[in-house]
Amino acid sequence: MPMFSSTSFLFIVFLLLLCGYTLHKVRLVHILLHEVRDHALHEPAGLYRQLEALQGLYAELHLGKSLPGTRGWAASPDFLLELARHAQAARPQVVVECSSGTSTLVLARSMQLNGGGMVYSLEHDQDYATHTRRELERHGLTAWARVLDAPLQPQQFGEETWPWYALDRLRAALPPGQGIDMLAIDGPPQATRKLARYPAGPALFPLLAPGAAVFLDDARRPDEQHMLALWRTEFPELKQSTRPCEKGCALLQRA
Repeated sequence: MPMFSSTSFLFIVFLLLLCGYTLHKVRLVHILLHEVRDHALHEPAGLYRQLEALQGLYAELHLGKSLPGTRGWAASPDFLLELARHAQAARPQVVVECSSGTSTLVLARSMQLNGGGMVYSLEHDQDYATHTRRELERHGLTAWARVLDAPLQPQQFGEETWPWYALDRLRAALPPGQGIDMLAIDGPPQATRKLARYPAGPALFPLLAPGAAVFLDDARRPDEQHMLALWRTEFPELKQSTRPCEKGCALLQRA
């Protein structure tokens, strides 16, 4: 009898553990289904917003030819629209961007519509630089933007070393005595190093003109959030805010 009682007790414990494990798995499946449902509901809405932004971009820039793709690694339409609207409202004379691409075309077209200003685009990849130059030519925008070959070189910022754009071409290209009115940061690629885009702060923020604006793409990523915290400490004169963009957009403005 004691043997039977002991066996029964162990069997009951086993059943309870099995029930608990099963309930745990059911709960996980329930949560997963909710996540899938939310993703299924939000993805079409997000795509619709990007289509709206792309349509707005074509309308506001009066584009007669197609832009390159805006999915994957490229800047999203809503971020490009933020750049275009600021550029047309603020009418910057000197625009610098880290990484060339569709944003170069959007900013150059904004300069053309404004009737003044120049875009200087730092690009470390020769293939991308060539592609952007061809697109500028196709859109008739070569007079409003310059793609600068700027290979990534080891550079010291603080106590650490980063692979970052060689700035000699930019220094030679910028108008003497004129600060940067608008800065767009969408490079280097995240894979180059942790906090890959941090050097834009110490390298370019001191060159900003009064009232300048800095746009940071991919601002939702952990690295970019860490960078913004560092910049908040190191450059307290730049007020930080956000824009509701697909990949996150941070705006830093000098008073």
